[in-house]
Amino acid sequence: MPDRRAFLKFLAASPLLAGLLPFREAFTQQAAESVIASPAEALNVLEFEAAARKALPPAHFGYMATGVDSDATLKANREGFSNYNLRPRRLVDVTRVDLSTDLFGVRWESPIVIAPVGSQKAFHPEGEIAVAKAAQAKRTLQILSTVTTSSVEDVTTARGGPIWYQLYATNKWEATQKIVKRADAAGCPVLVITVDLPAGRNTETQELFRRIDTRQCTNCHSGAPGATYRRKPMFDGIDTAGLGTYSPALTWESVRRLRDFTSMKLVLKGIETREDAALCVENGVDGIIVSNHGGRAEDSGRATIDCLPEVIKAVDGRIPVLVDGGFRRGTDIFKALALGARAVCIGRPYIWGLSAFGQPGVERVLDILRRELDLVMRQCGTRSLKEINPAFITESWRRG
Repeated sequence: MPDRRAFLKFLAASPLLAGLLPFREAFTQQAAESVIASPAEALNVLEFEAAARKALPPAHFGYMATGVDSDATLKANREGFSNYNLRPRRLVDVTRVDLSTDLFGVRWESPIVIAPVGSQKAFHPEGEIAVAKAAQAKRTLQILSTVTTSSVEDVTTARGGPIWYQLYATNKWEATQKIVKRADAAGCPVLVITVDLPAGRNTETQELFRRIDTRQCTNCHSGAPGATYRRKPMFDGIDTAGLGTYSPALTWESVRRLRDFTSMKLVLKGIETREDAALCVENGVDGIIVSNHGGRAEDSGRATIDCLPEVIKAVDGRIPVLVDGGFRRGTDIFKALALGARAVCIGRPYIWGLSAFGQPGVERVLDILRRELDLVMRQCGTRSLKEINPAFITESWRRG
């Protein structure tokens, strides 16, 4: 299979077939339908998607793959990177390249962060534990979701060091307090508050996948995957009667209340505009993650890479800015760093790796992205993240 797959990819890219478009398309389709059998076979992180789809029940794959409404924002996140082109510099000694970055006084080997994704045991029996072990092996920062299927204590132990904790501020202050206290007690230095889900969401793609799933979903959970507190250990000991994971009443006053309640650093995830970025600084927030929930919040049709510049300008270096949404290549990461991001969070790619191959799949995804970033940094003549700046990219003429 690997030899046939490599041959098909060679033919698909060969100039010998350039004049034979129908044949080229046929070969490309065959190559695309060939699914990797091990992490080592992957040429890029995109190849893990087909492997994940093959490994997962349709409803579980749909839960991870869905956007909202017509998936316009989901698509925009990927397409947004084409709005920026690289400006490589030449004749620079790039014998050594340093990918490390600093976040709140901690040095990380790369700017690639494992984003919070809920219900990871829906994708692999070891779920967040396998991801934590991969994060430890690759010395990568991990952010744990509130709706994790492994406890913050177990994940921290598996990681062998502190992790960041993502918070859904519930509609009950007492419940939110208990969750925050537990994360603090587990040694989490940073609390990441998701602010882009004040209400429900219209996940049509998820529902379409559920229609073709022949399993009885109520054997494991009721309603949509992730929409129940069963198998959600962070809600142990909390009265969940009438409890809503998302609070429609969340305001800047809520943020200040949480800031005063905990000693953890406070990062807001879901900021997309200069106005809200400025308010983050005014309200004592320690950091921002520019995010549209991977296209799973609102269908704005706007890519996070296009939101990043105005947030960076509003913050003006006063607090670190991270970004997520559609990152699949080292060049994507480089463009975000050039626009001013301190780090980049990935979600679906490592979940694809987890779904198909467990911990080794997650490790391979991290390795590929790190290798690609290292390569593009050398190609552009940048030897450290500090040397990457807006001069290394230009807005594409395709923007009009």
